[in-house]
Amino acid sequence: MPHDSQEIETVNPASGEPLARYAIETPERIEAALDASERACQPWRQSGFEGRAEVLRRASAMFQERKAAFAELAACEMGKPISQGLAEVEKCAWTLSYLADTAAGVLADEVVDIGVADSRVTYEPLGPLLSITPWNYPFWQIVRFAAGALAMGNVVVLKHAPSVTGAGLAVERLFAEAGAPPGVFQTLVLTNAQAQRVISDWRIRGVGFTGGGRGGASVAAAAGAALKKCVLELGGSDPFIVLADADIAKAAEAGARSRFQNAGQACLAAKRFIVESAVFDDFVAAFVAAAKAYAPGDPLSAHTLLGPMARGDLRAELERQRLASLAFGASEALAGGALDDRPGYFFAPSVLVHPSPDSPAAVEEMFGPVAAILRADSAGQALAMANDTPYGLTASIWTQDIERARGVAALIQAGGVFVNAVPSSDPRLPFGGVKASGFGRELGAVGLKEFANAKTFVAAQP
Repeated sequence: MPHDSQEIETVNPASGEPLARYAIETPERIEAALDASERACQPWRQSGFEGRAEVLRRASAMFQERKAAFAELAACEMGKPISQGLAEVEKCAWTLSYLADTAAGVLADEVVDIGVADSRVTYEPLGPLLSITPWNYPFWQIVRFAAGALAMGNVVVLKHAPSVTGAGLAVERLFAEAGAPPGVFQTLVLTNAQAQRVISDWRIRGVGFTGGGRGGASVAAAAGAALKKCVLELGGSDPFIVLADADIAKAAEAGARSRFQNAGQACLAAKRFIVESAVFDDFVAAFVAAAKAYAPGDPLSAHTLLGPMARGDLRAELERQRLASLAFGASEALAGGALDDRPGYFFAPSVLVHPSPDSPAAVEEMFGPVAAILRADSAGQALAMANDTPYGLTASIWTQDIERARGVAALIQAGGVFVNAVPSSDPRLPFGGVKASGFGRELGAVGLKEFANAKTFVAAQP
């Protein structure tokens, strides 16, 4: 979709056919929206935790009521299988409900006794925040940021990914119908250049961004130049470490689910499977068997586990990475790749083994249904391989020895480590990464306070 157009067009990735067209915002409309967000700040803040919680609870109920329609919209706009879309929308509902019940306690004043009449830390909202979100979880990516921001008392301006514009506008309508006052949550259809200008606008107090490294660097530069806080989540090349004592069948099934769910288009999906030599062949065989269940199919079918990739350019890039990795010496335990003999952007699962250390499968984020399985001679070498990446989002370790896993986890450079479990985001725990995977956190108590003014209050005796 050309950036100089006055409209964007969404496309069904299962057919390649257009879905809808949306007008890009005019400068006048952007100005009015930013004014509305500024006007909304004080009333929204003064509604208090319980007033805001009521809006979040109603929004949670509406996500549940509309989950079938929203799941169908996700299937049509970005190809998510309908069963996975339903789970995504239910997670949005849970997160809103959870924060409605817990935010007040997390953000309560912290009394610190320094020997005066009163001394404490209070947590206060910053004001309007810009949220820039990607297409891969078109509802969850919005709620992951917005739920905590709204519970805190901030207001949100959303720039969603162009290909899922319908989802962004649907969430705006939902919050309005849930009772959020005008200006509290707004979706703007913006170009990247327009978003850069919004970042620098005096009314915006902070920025949340989820996406690629190049976009994250651009957002961070703009936010830094304007002296504004930003939180970045920039993807990963997450290691999935299988030690010799692991339950191989369980690890292979979970690994395939992590790699191929959402067509492999997840920041925290397992991408590099690092397996100790003693169980390498057994794991490859079990993983390939599990991967065969992910046959590309119609995302609107309840039986489909693997829909199309979201866009044609994403599929072309993944095919380049797969072919380059094969040219670098990897072999293919399960042959896959771009399916050009059918409409849409389908890609059959591919399982690469023994990719060379300098191949795309080993050093790049492969954002689609391609798995890379690497052999490690020992747990120590597996750890070194896990850390040998510019990224650091999540990692998983599979072993029967939890204490041993705890020691390995302490040395992994990542924002989260999961033992005998597939990495996932959870509203009760902070989510984010280190190194090229970004900085700052969403979710959990830490994420709730990212866009808060931690204000020191001291009152001495008169």
